[in-house]
Order: sequence, then structure tokens, then C-alpha cells
Amino acid sequence: MADTSPTADPVAGLIDIPLPRETSLWPATWPARIAAVALLAATIVVLCQFMHHRRANRYRREALAELGRIGRLPQGSKQGFLTELTLLVRRTALAAFPREQVAPLFGPAWLAFLDRSYGGQEFSRGVGSLLVTGPYQQTSPTDAEVKSLAALVRRWIRRHHA
Repeated sequence: MADTSPTADPVAGLIDIPLPRETSLWPATWPARIAAVALLAATIVVLCQFMHHRRANRYRREALAELGRIGRLPQGSKQGFLTELTLLVRRTALAAFPREQVAPLFGPAWLAFLDRSYGGQEFSRGVGSLLVTGPYQQTSPTDAEVKSLAALVRRWIRRHHA
């Protein structure tokens, strides 16, 4: 026969283990709290600056994508490529600089503006002059000149400063 007395239950005499207090995720000391708040504020500021910088340079990403698209077009005439490149540089400059500063420029003044914004002389004294004269020349520029101009435009889009 089974003994059903209360002393026969081996678990009945055990005492529950006391559970520890819940631990807060908030730091316990004031300096740690201040450091946590400062870290959070700094993270928010850096994130806002990153988003502003990304939004401000969106036109650069779009211009570089357009330059890539122009470069992948079936190679027709080099004048057509130069015309597309000239329009791309003009649209990019209008997106980056005030319209009143960019829109009236043409010829040597346009090339000087591109030099000033880039920090070099490659537009007015180098292959960049094809942006002004290239689409209207009777003879086509060489492949090397066209590639060099496309590389210069890519560098200008990436590095110009407003």
C-alpha cells in the first residue's frame, strides 16, 4: 500500500528560491545616464547630417547615372555624344548652382566657370573646350578626346564645389 501521509512527499519540504530584482536597462548612475543621452543625441545629429548630405548630393548620383547611360548608347556620331554631354553638364550645373549664376554663361565664360568650380584649367585650356566647340566642328574629335572628355566630366560631377 502506498503511504499518503504529508511527510512522504519529498518536494513538500523544499523552499522556493527567491528571484532577484528585475534589472533596469536604464543606467544606474547619473554620469552613465548623461553619457547615454549624449551618445543618443550625437547619433541623431550624425544621422541627420548624413541624410542632408545624401539629399544634397542626389543630383550628382543622377548625373553620374545619366553619364553612364549616355556612354552605353549605341555609338552613333561623336557630335551627338558631345551634345548629350554638354546638356548633361549644363543640367548638373543648374542643379548645383543658382540659376542666375549659370544660365547666362556660354563660350569661354562657361568654361571659366567650370574651371573655377572644379579647381583646374582642364575645361578652358584642355579637352573640356570640346563642350563648347565639339558639337559644331566639321571634323569629329578622336576617340581618345571623347573618352578623355567623358572622364573629365565624370571627375567634375564628383568633385565640383558650389
